[in-house]
Amino acid sequence: MAMARRMMMVAVVLCVVAGMVTAQEASNVRATYHYYRPAQNNWDLGAPAVSAYCATWDANKPLSWRQKYGWTAFCGPVGSIGQDACGRCLQITNTATGAQITARIVDKCANGGLDLDWDTVFTKIDTDGQGYQKGHLIVNYKFVDCGDN
Repeated sequence: MAMARRMMMVAVVLCVVAGMVTAQEASNVRATYHYYRPAQNNWDLGAPAVSAYCATWDANKPLSWRQKYGWTAFCGPVGSIGQDACGRCLQITNTATGAQITARIVDKCANGGLDLDWDTVFTKIDTDGQGYQKGHLIVNYKFVDCGDN
């Protein structure tokens, strides 16, 4: 009986640890902005003016898929990077105002955080204008289901 309880406890601990690993979220992350201008570029990830890293895998997705969420580049600090991040969605929260938005990862970056599209993401959560004044926001993010299935 004691052995069964120990095994049950180990299973519970493993489930909790697995849940924390899959949660993939980060707090107080620097988020800058980038001018992807998706509407002006016909939501084309491969357009010369956009040239998003994820275009290799996602440029042929239906227009409705590409338009569903605003765009962001992703470079951590928590979560898959590169091709494994492409097409995934983040719920992003401005820590100063609580404003939230869901964005799709279409690019990679090197700033250690996020690079939010100006039109479709950054301005939507910079509700007090402080992000524009500072040139960045401090955000929390977590990976969420895009609801594409």
